[in-house]
Amino acid sequence: MGSVAEPKQQGWQLSSANLPSRENEHPFVSNLETGRPDKTSSLTHCICNNIEKEYAESDPLLPNGFFGTSSASGTILQDEPQNSHGQEMPGESVRAMVIQILVPFLLAGFGTVLAGMLLDIVQHWDVFRNVTEIFILVPPLLGLKGNLEMTLASRLSTAVNVGRMNSTSERWNLIIGNLALKQVQATVLGFLAALVASALGWILEEQLIVNHVALLCCCSVLTAFMASFLQGIIMVGVIVGSKKVGINPDNIATPIAASFGDLITLGLLAIISQGFFYYMEPYPYIAYLVCILFVCLIPLWVIISFRHPASHNLLYSSWEPIVTAMVISSLGGLILDRTISDPNLEGIVVYTPVINGVGGNLVSIQASRIATYLHFHCTLGELPDDAKRCYCPCRSFCAKGPNGRSAQVLLALAIPGHLVFFYTIYLIQGSPTPPTPVFISFYLAAAFTQVFLLLCTADVMVNCLWRYGRDPDSFSIPYLTALGDLLGIAFLALCFHLMSLMT
Repeated sequence: MGSVAEPKQQGWQLSSANLPSRENEHPFVSNLETGRPDKTSSLTHCICNNIEKEYAESDPLLPNGFFGTSSASGTILQDEPQNSHGQEMPGESVRAMVIQILVPFLLAGFGTVLAGMLLDIVQHWDVFRNVTEIFILVPPLLGLKGNLEMTLASRLSTAVNVGRMNSTSERWNLIIGNLALKQVQATVLGFLAALVASALGWILEEQLIVNHVALLCCCSVLTAFMASFLQGIIMVGVIVGSKKVGINPDNIATPIAASFGDLITLGLLAIISQGFFYYMEPYPYIAYLVCILFVCLIPLWVIISFRHPASHNLLYSSWEPIVTAMVISSLGGLILDRTISDPNLEGIVVYTPVINGVGGNLVSIQASRIATYLHFHCTLGELPDDAKRCYCPCRSFCAKGPNGRSAQVLLALAIPGHLVFFYTIYLIQGSPTPPTPVFISFYLAAAFTQVFLLLCTADVMVNCLWRYGRDPDSFSIPYLTALGDLLGIAFLALCFHLMSLMT
């Protein structure tokens, strides 16, 4: 080691003695003149330059030419071919991946089971019976975990994996900026979801009650704001904690984001709407005041979010996917509203959060993993060679590499997971007659088809978004979870309809 360091020192002395001041010169250039390129100096200069740069979330998280250190050996990696700009991803065995995914997946599944049981209870409350548009509001509000929480989890997981949260100041910039952005999005989405639910209810019922619209707006905004704040804090703790214990946050963050997200959101919606429903009669203005208060808080969150480079760009670019996803989820809510009123489809409300939640959880893990893979191996706008060919479903499940293995694991978890959750519902309900094998077969076929289609869509969508210069961490999950809600409710309604035809 000493024999290498000594000539390097002499080279620096020679250049210092014979050449003018070189304070602003790239260290790699000065070392070239000594005949000894210092790769460590070049790497350090690259890192320093990129730390000073203000990033937008749509930028690639790994700068061009950055080659990190090997986690196994601690040595600097050698130059890779010119068309590769990422560092090597840490190795992950199938066993480790399954273990890391399984626990939060089951936890998230049991959360959706409890949410389904809660929805089955609150559907008989006065507010749900008198303001039926609230059923249209349920999927969009529950979908906020996909639009906001899972998107936040995916962004921060990628940031952790590529080393953007190693610095304390950078970590807090990412956290504060993203949490403030989430509150802006939650308030706006809650308000828009209530307006869409009111419009759809007006079209179906051909009547519009202004106090019901105010009630929906008040309850939706308040529920979205509180649920987003609570779940955002939980997400930050999970991701920072997983980094410290050496667990890949891509495997656990999005399922944990959904674990109690449905339960928290649905519980808040039921309690808040029931309370305001009773207070609206003697004090009809209270709902309007609450809406005005939360709308007036939007500029505060915008200012906080605008000051942090991590969320600055997303203030402008993040609205398209989350608003579109909210509209798609509202269509699912419209189906739910129609099916609940049909006596032949009684019982569908219990399984709706489960089939929607499981599909959304699994596809969010895959989308987050593919996004991390692209951040490591490609610059924004470029795709790996295997993704440039014509798409075939076999590519999603049979391809070699981490994405193919994870798709196989996630698809394999769908049937056993749903069986566990299905019988958990049966045991909690205490029904004297167990579900028939025909209904179980229909349900599992619907769930498997939903997950299969979502995983295929995730492969295409994430790569397409990356190809067209959009960061999939911010754009893909809202679309995928909303599509999961629509497919889940539609397939579930089809199952119950087929069962009603057979009886």
